[in-house]
Amino acid sequence: MKFANRMNQFGEGVFSRLAVMRKNRLAQGKEVYDLSIGAPNIPPTKRIMEVMAEAVMKPANYVYAINDTQQLLEAVAQWYKRRYDVELNPETEICSLLGSQDGLSHIALSILDPGNVMLVPDPCYPIFADGPRIAGAELYYMPLQKENDYVIQLQDIPEEIARKAKFMLVSYPNNPTAAMAPESFYHEVVAFAKKYDIIVLHDNAYSELVFDGQSCGSFLSIPGAMEVGVEFNSLSKTYGLAGARIGFCVGNKEVVGMLKTLKSNMDYGMFLPIQAAAVEALTGNQAVVAETRAAYEHRRDVLCDGLIEAGWHMEKPAGTMFVWAPIPDSYQDSESFVADLLDKTGVLVTPGSAFGPSGEGYVRMALVQSEDTMKKIVEAVAVSGIFDK
Repeated sequence: MKFANRMNQFGEGVFSRLAVMRKNRLAQGKEVYDLSIGAPNIPPTKRIMEVMAEAVMKPANYVYAINDTQQLLEAVAQWYKRRYDVELNPETEICSLLGSQDGLSHIALSILDPGNVMLVPDPCYPIFADGPRIAGAELYYMPLQKENDYVIQLQDIPEEIARKAKFMLVSYPNNPTAAMAPESFYHEVVAFAKKYDIIVLHDNAYSELVFDGQSCGSFLSIPGAMEVGVEFNSLSKTYGLAGARIGFCVGNKEVVGMLKTLKSNMDYGMFLPIQAAAVEALTGNQAVVAETRAAYEHRRDVLCDGLIEAGWHMEKPAGTMFVWAPIPDSYQDSESFVADLLDKTGVLVTPGSAFGPSGEGYVRMALVQSEDTMKKIVEAVAVSGIFDK
């Protein structure tokens, strides 16, 4: 059998390799504290689950959805207005996604032809780069460097690259670095995109997980942003609906419209009971948002404060559900450190190299365990001797 040449770009995914490591350790009867995958373990509210369950029991809801319901489109528009003071036309500026991953893997197909240049952050969530690769695009990595607080330096992009670029992805609060960008950065992005005729995608999946009393807005609230791009948002972390796969592409009507056209040829829409649950999440009691944020913040404090005390030098993240931490100087690469950390402590994290060239030298930890488990993790690391104070 012969397969597509494009598959030569993809090896076994890092999370598959980590899953094997986890399985092997468990088979030995040893404990594993899994902080590798950002799979939220905070469930939806009871009311959201009830709405979905009621809708599941209606036979009429088992037809192809085809389109987003009017209730869902209006709920998204109202949420964006209430949360970000951004006006959206429900008919032309909103498109549901079967999770942000669905949109991130497919939107490049609606924008890029083979050989076109795509600007992506480095390090970045893997699908940011993999989606454009599927479309046959050439990637230009925009480094996220600690000395710049992991904020992209647009002025460092070579002029010839900027003129060739057709599509650009930015994402703050950022996965994996957990960094936030100042509002001035988004003004620069809009000006940059207009100057070079570049479509912008801002992934805003973590806007509700910002800590220490800070807040985060929307790219689309910046003057001119609607003219150059779109924003992705998700209900996975904010409302605990990760497995239900609910996300949205909102913003520029041409970009949204082209993605809708592509999706109309690829899927038959979101299961109607899931749409009903999304409406409840967006329009129902919003106290859950603050409760979820507080839970992740408390987990961050327990984990980071404890690991810092144990000798692991790191910075506490300002947001997201991740911690981005440097590996000790005694290790040559992040994968060897991950293996050693698992062997000595039972703690499983993701090597920074999985997120791009600039991720080497770091690991990412997901705040997806309870506070009690975080305390056990801290204790396991502290007694392991893997760090020198």
